[in-house]
Amino acid sequence: MALWLVAGLTMIRMIALFRTPLELYPDEAQYWLWSRALAFGYYSKPPVIAWAIWASTAFGGDAEPWVRLPAALFQAGAAFVVFAIGRRLYGPKVALVATALYALAPAIQLSATVVATDAPLLFFIGLTLSAYTALQEAAGRARLLLAATLGAALGLAFLSKYAAVYALIGIGLHLALSPAARRGWTAAPAALALGVFALVLAPNLAWNAAHGFATLQHTAADAHWAGRKLFNLAELGRFLGEQFAVFGPIPFAVLVVGAGLLAWRRRLEAPDVLLLCFTLPPIAIVAVQAFVSRANANWSGASYLPGAILVAAWLIRWRTRKLMIAAIGMQAAMAAAFLAAVISPRLIDNLGGSNALKRARGWDQTAQVVVRRARAEELGGLTAIAVNNRFLYYALAYYGRDYFREPTAAPLTIWLRGTTAGNQAEASAPLTAARGGRVLNVAYESWFNTEMAADFTNVEDPQIDDIFLDRKHQRRLDLFLGTGFTPKPRDPKTGYPSPEWKPGDNVKATRAEIVIPPAPPPAPERP
Repeated sequence: MALWLVAGLTMIRMIALFRTPLELYPDEAQYWLWSRALAFGYYSKPPVIAWAIWASTAFGGDAEPWVRLPAALFQAGAAFVVFAIGRRLYGPKVALVATALYALAPAIQLSATVVATDAPLLFFIGLTLSAYTALQEAAGRARLLLAATLGAALGLAFLSKYAAVYALIGIGLHLALSPAARRGWTAAPAALALGVFALVLAPNLAWNAAHGFATLQHTAADAHWAGRKLFNLAELGRFLGEQFAVFGPIPFAVLVVGAGLLAWRRRLEAPDVLLLCFTLPPIAIVAVQAFVSRANANWSGASYLPGAILVAAWLIRWRTRKLMIAAIGMQAAMAAAFLAAVISPRLIDNLGGSNALKRARGWDQTAQVVVRRARAEELGGLTAIAVNNRFLYYALAYYGRDYFREPTAAPLTIWLRGTTAGNQAEASAPLTAARGGRVLNVAYESWFNTEMAADFTNVEDPQIDDIFLDRKHQRRLDLFLGTGFTPKPRDPKTGYPSPEWKPGDNVKATRAEIVIPPAPPPAPERP
């Protein structure tokens, strides 16, 4: 039954990926761009997501469904791992319910259709937990094999997302609480697990060392404590409320109430303690982060997989058949609604939710506007195309990929408002004086367009284009030619352009609103 559930759900997700008119989010386009140049690390994330996209697009081509395919496959694998862990710890009934609760959870629906780092993270955390639970009862050569598997899975989890540290915390916490678990780890398997883990992680650590530990610094910067109002009850409440939405209303309520009651009554069984060690730290630590500063709902995503098994075990142990059916039914209804909206986004539009989809629309049309202007300027010679926003950079790199592959195409660059790079685009393709002879500049939503223009000696031929995303939303582009790129001094305190520099009237433009009809679907890239 679990096999049919996961296989059927994965097939439906794949149909949705190949049928949806929604375009890549800029972050998805960013991961695709990374996959064009394989490495052991990237500015903001470890490398597994880029490796996975490289494999899927090498097989099927660069179209959106093939870029997103790894998300669906990783989540299918994670669901099977949930079944394996649940069966080992509690038996087949718990395993089946846990598989259903996990595979149908709202957060997992999104993670299985939008390519990001959470899907591989959950899959490899699941493998780590599976190996750890199996190792408790193994002996001899099997114990060594499981120790090596644990080390490799944990290393790959870290190469997926550094939130894998929660799995490491879970192992340490369980070893501290369980004497039986400590007795299962003799010197040989412990050394083997640590050795394999270090071996898998070493190339990424070497890459970070060679690049000033860029990924680690970016991950730490996400905490964003500096300059924030500390001790924010509203942020904490928002984060906890979002957990009911992403994990599922009934499952998260069962998780919170069950953990509190069973701990208070001291009725936690050994498998409960094991799973709580992996479930509670992500939620508790991110809740503290939300209270101190801010936190995104998915930052506690490492808890979803062990949490689903724990909730299933308690629902069956308490014999709350109606509540269990209600939980699975509600999860299934939300999953069906989500997949229907992916296939037909007009359903969301009709409900007034088009704002949630605007970042997945209009990028192909945006690229057409920029490429059309670039081709018109080619006779005069272009030394670069410069944008002032990372979302625009990655979207143009993907949807303008045919143009940028042409040998005469101007290189795509990004203008730096500050003095240092703040993302992968700014680190790898900044606009420099060497490329600043005659530049087609594109300002996203008119952000900093006057500051951008002030860095050029001359500005000419400005235009303003509007790309209509739906009935309520549009994307504005300010395009102008700039010659003689000479960045003005930046303020030593803020790092941004000094306020005394004024560009004058060199960015005045007549408004030219245009609507570009959607392009016809591309011909298949491969038979």
